[in-house]
Order: sequence, then C-alpha cells, then structure tokens
Amino acid sequence: MATTRTASTHWAGGLLDGAGDTTFTSSGIGTFPVSWPARSEEPNGKTSPEELIAAAHTACFSMAFSAGLAKNGTPPAGLDTSAEVDFVPGTGITEIRLTVVGDVPGLDEAKFVELAEAAKLGCPVSQALASVPSITLNASLKA
Repeated sequence: MATTRTASTHWAGGLLDGAGDTTFTSSGIGTFPVSWPARSEEPNGKTSPEELIAAAHTACFSMAFSAGLAKNGTPPAGLDTSAEVDFVPGTGITEIRLTVVGDVPGLDEAKFVELAEAAKLGCPVSQALASVPSITLNASLKA
C-alpha cells in the first residue's frame, strides 16, 4: 500500500524579487519561507529546495542504513548523518555529499563502509536523485 505525503508552496512575485512559503501539510510541522536569494546566496532565515533535499536524503539514508545494519545483526546505537547539496544556478544540483558517523558495537570499519554504500544505493531518495552527477558518501565509525 502506497503512503502519500503532501507539501505545498505559495509563491508571489518573480523569481528574483519574489518569495514563498512552503508548508509541510501531512505532518503539520510548519510553514517555512523560501526565496531565490536563500537558494543562490545566503539563507537569512529562509530555506531552499536544496536544504529540503538534504534533510530528506539524510533521513531516508539513515533509515535504510539502520535497516541494513539490523539485518546484518549489528543494529546501530546511533547514526549521525549529514548532507551537503551543491546548487549551481543555470545548471542545477551538481553534487550531494553524504557523511555518516556511526556507533555500531561489534562491527569493523570495512563492513560499516560496505553496508553504508549499500544503504546509499537502496535509499529511495538516493534513487529519486539518480540524475545528480555525483552523490558521494563518507562513512566512518565513531572513534
């Protein structure tokens, strides 16, 4: 059974001088302002599609990785995942860099990296972003 989530954006004005508000309708967690300068220059308290993609990617990857680690018999005590999404005006999203640091008792670094790479490939958001020229992953165990 498919699960559908919804969000909406109201935009007023042109691209360069306009602004909008993106609402997370399904969860009701809030409405967040968006603008072109927040996307191409400095955020100044506003979000961007790329920041929203980074958030979606870290959440999805963390879930996929957690499932893979559990299936391996080594569920994580914790995973800290971050994403950097590069946007070039006129070109689009050019690169996504995922970083994960995990606390996984009983797992060596090589297996951790192997399972992280598998999670990156299996994550539905990674799959949806397959047209991005470069999606890299830096995975390491917590020291």
